[in-house]
Amino acid sequence: MTTLDYWHVDAFATAPFSGNQAAVMPLDEWLPDETLLAIAEENNFAETAFVVEDSSGQADWELRWFTPTTEIRLCGHATLASGHVLLTRDGGKRVTFRTRKAGVLEVSRDGDGYALALPAIPTERGDWPEAARLLGDVPQEIWLNADRYGIYLFESEEKIRALDPDLRALGKLGDDQFICTAPGVGKDVVSRVFVPGGGVDEDSFTGSAHACLTSFWAARLGRERFTAHQASSRGGDAVCTLAGDKAILTGGCVTVVEGRFYLSG
Repeated sequence: MTTLDYWHVDAFATAPFSGNQAAVMPLDEWLPDETLLAIAEENNFAETAFVVEDSSGQADWELRWFTPTTEIRLCGHATLASGHVLLTRDGGKRVTFRTRKAGVLEVSRDGDGYALALPAIPTERGDWPEAARLLGDVPQEIWLNADRYGIYLFESEEKIRALDPDLRALGKLGDDQFICTAPGVGKDVVSRVFVPGGGVDEDSFTGSAHACLTSFWAARLGRERFTAHQASSRGGDAVCTLAGDKAILTGGCVTVVEGRFYLSG
């Protein structure tokens, strides 16, 4: 019987049933891609993170992320969850991950939580009327990135919470992240993130989206550090800091399940 270690973690959360869920599964070696995808589909979380000890010497671990339908280029919350699992299991203050498309990422302890260093993702003012008319309200501004991240700026948190996008139609436009954001009430910034083309209709908390929002809002707020809330049904919170070309996202993690995944009977 083949079994794999398994953790179910709520990331960017301080209590169970909030933040974003991720499965974290350390492997001795890489399994076939079709097996990794089947495991992610079985887990049915926004992302399943797989880690293998890195033999290249560039980082401690190699890291890949899968939604239930595809492998993705960057996932923040599942990286934070992976750091939480490995630092809790193995000890230490920091852990690094070599990824295939996002470079080397780092998770370090920060008080009772963790700090995740991601590449700060820039956006430029643009227009995409086909997407804008599907969001359920008209954004004030649109900022886009060639890697399919899009920021849609609205006037208020009330408008963000009231959005009712046409997810089926948005999904037909590709696997873009539709990052809807506005000034917050209890936090500096509020957002909701829709990725229907990537198998996630609305994400609970999206680290990669906040790697975009860190650059975007730091410029607008005139300061490098701010608080952020993702207004999904579960909710999730982070402190975002722009540090040169890095977006540092600080938040908590909670282990909900630890066990064994039975790959074959």
